Amino acid sequence: MMKIPDARFEELTAAIIGAAIEVHRNLGPGLLESTYEECLEWELRQLGYAVDRQMKVPIVYKGRTLKSNYRLDLLVDGKVIVDIKAVDSLGDIHHAQVLTYLRHTNHEVGLLINFNSPLLRDGIKRVVLTNRVVSAVPVSPP
Repeated sequence: MMKIPDARFEELTAAIIGAAIEVHRNLGPGLLESTYEECLEWELRQLGYAVDRQMKVPIVYKGRTLKSNYRLDLLVDGKVIVDIKAVDSLGDIHHAQVLTYLRHTNHEVGLLINFNSPLLRDGIKRVVLTNRVVSAVPVSPP
C-alpha cells in the first residue's frame, strides 16, 4: 500500500474503504452510482464523519469564475474526495477526473471507487496529489 502524505489520511481513507466494502457487501454490483453514493454517505455518517454530497466546485479560467462547475460525489471530513463509479472498468478518464477535482479544490487525496467490480478491492484507486506529483495505486482493503 502506498504511503499517504499524512497519517490522518491513512486512517480516513481506510475508514472510507471499509464503509464502501460494507455497502458493496450489502448491495453488490450492478446498481446506479447515485444508490452507492447515498448508501456510502449514510455509512460514513454512522461512523461519525462529516460528509458533503454533490458539492459544487467552481471552475476558474484565467481568473474568471465560469458559470459551469464540477460536482464532487462526496467530500469526507473536508479532506478526502470520493468519486463513485459503476462502470465495467475504470479508465484513464476516471483517473483524470479525480485529478481535476484535486487540483481545483487544493485537496491532496482522492478515492476512486468502482462499485461495479465483483470484488470491490479491485475497483478502488487512491489518487494522491502532493507538490503536483501525482500517483494512483490500487489499494488493499483495511
